[in-house]
Amino acid sequence: MNSESYLNQSEFRPELISRRGELIAWVTTLMALSAWGILLLVGYPVHPALKFLAIFLLLSALSISLGNWMDRHTLLRMDEDGIWFENGLRHTHLNWDEIQQVQVFPSNWGKKVHVLGNQAHFDFRTLGEVTIQGDVKGRMGFADGDAILKKILREARLKQVERPGNGEYYARQ
Repeated sequence: MNSESYLNQSEFRPELISRRGELIAWVTTLMALSAWGILLLVGYPVHPALKFLAIFLLLSALSISLGNWMDRHTLLRMDEDGIWFENGLRHTHLNWDEIQQVQVFPSNWGKKVHVLGNQAHFDFRTLGEVTIQGDVKGRMGFADGDAILKKILREARLKQVERPGNGEYYARQ
């Protein structure tokens, strides 16, 4: 889509990353938990490092699964009144005049955008591509993220303000 295509589209969903990493996390977790269980069954002591590893892998797998679930439930919708953001856990609505500030931070995989109102806020990421040796292995964030950001800044009537640091800041004047 070109950068102006958002004018004809009001709902956006992020690119979904491969679930291969999630599968690998769960397989390694099951292997570590199985080793722990087998050692317990045969009566051998379980080294604290194995316990730590199994718990760490379990927490990592749960975190990855939650992130993937949230991505699959993320919806950003805009109309003439404002913007809605949902991700399965957060349901936020801001009218254009309620948006007080937008912060944009560079990252390796798309810009991180924080949209702040007085009573609510949400974050999203512009399109980022994971490349390995020049080949695109995955995409994350909103494909039209830059166009979404421009529309938010325009509709909320925010202007760039100078602040120390690494990002770009926009606020009401």
